[in-house]
Amino acid sequence: MIRPLVVLTLALWVAPSAFADIGSRIWATGGVTTIEGAAGGGLVPWALLGSYASDREWGGTLTLSRAEVDDYSLSVTGAGLNWNNRIEVTVARQTLDLDSLVFTLKNGFGLEQDELNQDIFGAKVRLFGDVLYSPWGQWSAGIQHKRQRDFTVPSAIGARDDSGTDVYFGGSKLFFAAVLNRNLLVNLTTRGTRANQGGLLGFGGDRNNSYEWMLEGSVGLFLNRQWLVGGEYRQKPDNLGFAAEDDWWDVFVAWVPDRRLAVTAALVNLGDVATLEDQQGFYLSLQGSF
Repeated sequence: MIRPLVVLTLALWVAPSAFADIGSRIWATGGVTTIEGAAGGGLVPWALLGSYASDREWGGTLTLSRAEVDDYSLSVTGAGLNWNNRIEVTVARQTLDLDSLVFTLKNGFGLEQDELNQDIFGAKVRLFGDVLYSPWGQWSAGIQHKRQRDFTVPSAIGARDDSGTDVYFGGSKLFFAAVLNRNLLVNLTTRGTRANQGGLLGFGGDRNNSYEWMLEGSVGLFLNRQWLVGGEYRQKPDNLGFAAEDDWWDVFVAWVPDRRLAVTAALVNLGDVATLEDQQGFYLSLQGSF
């Protein structure tokens, strides 16, 4: 995974002419890309739309991300298009390394699968407002249709379906000179979902098979125009009797040295995941804008 991240970084720096016209919005107002492809933080989609496209422009993003926690790793590739800063369309592929989980389950279920792959197709619409200048910020609505390519493990532990659709509503607001004369970005999202571990372990279960509304939030402080530090929190449903599902959180730092490039690093805590306890580790994401 390190090699593709390096290749993306070099491509964005050595070919500036290919990314010369990347939109006219203010620096860093496209956010970064979540592990599910939408614009936001690492874990939580924001009301912001990706790239720097303004009201009469097209824009796009390409992203490579990887999370390494105690017993598994998650790799994500994604791309998004922004039309007139009104509609965002995204696609992402998640690959979860299952080595430790398969070892834990093998005696009981006879599993041979060593990874899970999930495709996520998303769309987000800016409803009203502006993150910078509207008194109540910017508000958006989105959907994420998730489809498992490998349903053996989720089915064995009680998941009902191999696909599902999340819906969410989010609001984002930038407060100027709010903390120590630094700008503060605040986001609140509510998500309707029946996904287990974000859909990586299927949808619905023996404990619950109905949609539930979960809260997600994040806050980030701009140290200057290029550096943003903050944290995120994401509630999770608990559908499977096989193993309780914990909420996710992270503490992140984002570096935006140029409109073409954003780098995000985070300390993540995913709690217990399918009997694997206290999954903590690091997350790294590179995003290119065009």
